[in-house]
Amino acid sequence: MKNDTYNHLYLFIISMISAMGGFLFGYDWVVIGGAKPFYERFFGITGSPAAQGWAMSCALVGCLAGAAISGILSDRYGRKKLLMLSAALFLVSSWLTGAAHSFQSFVVYRIIGGIGIGLASNLSPMYIAEVTPAHLRGKYVSINQLTLVIGILAAQIFNWLIAEPVPAGATDDFILRSWNGQTGWRIMFWAALVPSALFLLLLIWLPESPRWLATKNYNDKARQVLTKIGGAAYAQAELQAITQTADGDTRVRLQQLLKPGVSRILLIGIIIAAFQQWCGINVIFNYAEEVFAAAGYGVSQILLNIVITGGVNLIFTLVAMYTVDRWGRRRLMLIGAGGLAMIYAIMGLLYFMHFSGWPLLLLVVMAIGCYAMSLAPVTWVVLSEIFPNRLRGSMMSIATLSLWAASFGLTYTFPLLNSALGASGTFWGYGVICIAGFIFIRSTLPETKGKTLEEIEQSIGTTATADNRHFAAN
Repeated sequence: MKNDTYNHLYLFIISMISAMGGFLFGYDWVVIGGAKPFYERFFGITGSPAAQGWAMSCALVGCLAGAAISGILSDRYGRKKLLMLSAALFLVSSWLTGAAHSFQSFVVYRIIGGIGIGLASNLSPMYIAEVTPAHLRGKYVSINQLTLVIGILAAQIFNWLIAEPVPAGATDDFILRSWNGQTGWRIMFWAALVPSALFLLLLIWLPESPRWLATKNYNDKARQVLTKIGGAAYAQAELQAITQTADGDTRVRLQQLLKPGVSRILLIGIIIAAFQQWCGINVIFNYAEEVFAAAGYGVSQILLNIVITGGVNLIFTLVAMYTVDRWGRRRLMLIGAGGLAMIYAIMGLLYFMHFSGWPLLLLVVMAIGCYAMSLAPVTWVVLSEIFPNRLRGSMMSIATLSLWAASFGLTYTFPLLNSALGASGTFWGYGVICIAGFIFIRSTLPETKGKTLEEIEQSIGTTATADNRHFAAN
């Protein structure tokens, strides 16, 4: 239902509060990249690729756990309470990680933060999708990606400002004994304490998702939230559409997810989520030291280059917010997959020919811009809207679990691939994956632009509703 009576200020405020989970997700995800040259010396793991990979990827174990529990728990207890849990975990993890004095405790605290990421990455875009009208949903869900990118950029800027200049050719012992090696990397993690506390406080004011309320038969509360968003007529129409795609039985069963109509949608979500990671961009954020060092840059230059890439990431995320409801989800996903495949082909060639300096930096910037306006935000938009109302929490959780499993594989294997294949072979490999992703998206992904969540369910997920009634009757 499209009208001119929406309370846009209210929608923006509640979307921004929920999207603070994206900010903390982005900050926590990337801050480790800037701290990496220093905590590795502190913990004495510079000579162990396996330990380096584990330090970078251990948080993903928490992400997997957070994603795994988010669907079941958010379907049972609501989106708001689980968002509050994620905020509390960010708060605890940011303090303890910065205070760690052993590699083992550092890993444990990173895993705790990873659980917060897993929860927030699933719940923030899903919550926004459930409160926004259809024709605004792409733009508003992209706010979560915008705050994520701002969180990434904030981490990159703080890392650059906090770290003292490192002389060219500095030894490991020099870096270990420096302020960076003893204190600077800790402050990089502690900087997340303020936004984590603010997120937790603001969530107290956040209303529960009206679609979750309606599926739990709290229709009066759902109507109140929907009325505040779009007025009485909008609330009545939305509530009626929600109840038509739901039933009284609120339990989710495995058999429902395996039915042909539902399983097909779930499979699309699982593969798209995994592809967002295996397209390879996140190695640039997490392993910037290796990527830029291979291009001939020193530590201090690397930190500045990371800030440049973060600025490009932010600019092209704004482009995505403008285009996602105009060009459509499917077109942007195809642009991202095809564009990255071509860029990686050229990057691999330049690495193979031992080019260094600005040509490689330019290609990295182009890859990040391509990703930021396509696969990065649009994947979350698609995942937040293609699943049926009744099963959205569980199906979103499974798709997010797939994303973090793929992310763990990507992050853990990059040092090994880079060592075995070199930068050229590694990026050529990611290019092949992007070609496969392009083919899959072109052949399977439906366009969801401008449709209500209920219209999407009726057009590509009618089997879900029929299955729900079948199981309710039995």
